[in-house]
Amino acid sequence: MPQSMNPEYQNNKETTPKVRIAAYPGSFDPVTCGHLDIIRRSAKQFDRLVVAVLNNTSKNPLFSVEERKELLREATKDLPNVEIDSFRDLTVRFMRSKGADVIVRGIRSVTDFEYELMLASTNHQLDKDIETVFMMTNPKYSYLSSSIVKEIAQFDGEVHDLVPPGVEIALKEKYRERKAQQ
Repeated sequence: MPQSMNPEYQNNKETTPKVRIAAYPGSFDPVTCGHLDIIRRSAKQFDRLVVAVLNNTSKNPLFSVEERKELLREATKDLPNVEIDSFRDLTVRFMRSKGADVIVRGIRSVTDFEYELMLASTNHQLDKDIETVFMMTNPKYSYLSSSIVKEIAQFDGEVHDLVPPGVEIALKEKYRERKAQQ
């Protein structure tokens, strides 16, 4: 009997396929339709995708980490294999804590590629078992960034085609609060 048909062989834990876990780290301040495109496409490629909000102390974010996580949860609620988390450490340490071995990064332009290649090389130097997968952004989002969205929203411009509905509402509320404080 071939080994692959042997029931003992089939029940052997060594033959159980490994769960493929990837992480998509970023600031997501706020999450855009471009981010969601990468999340949705990545969720199809991996068994589990951890969208990891970076708590970067060197930046002055518009939304708190908890607000960004909640906006992401709302935007991805239809994706059962997507988990939202946050971290404030080296990406490779976060990856190890989640059992992930693939970092997903979106690429919009050559400029993005140069920066992302540097990050991928650094992460690979820190942990040889972690790979980075670059995913090209859908061309209709190639110009889109969180910074652009915030600037448009700050001046009451329309962002409904750029962000999920919950983010549009949150942006309007956030800038209304800021204007009231001035």
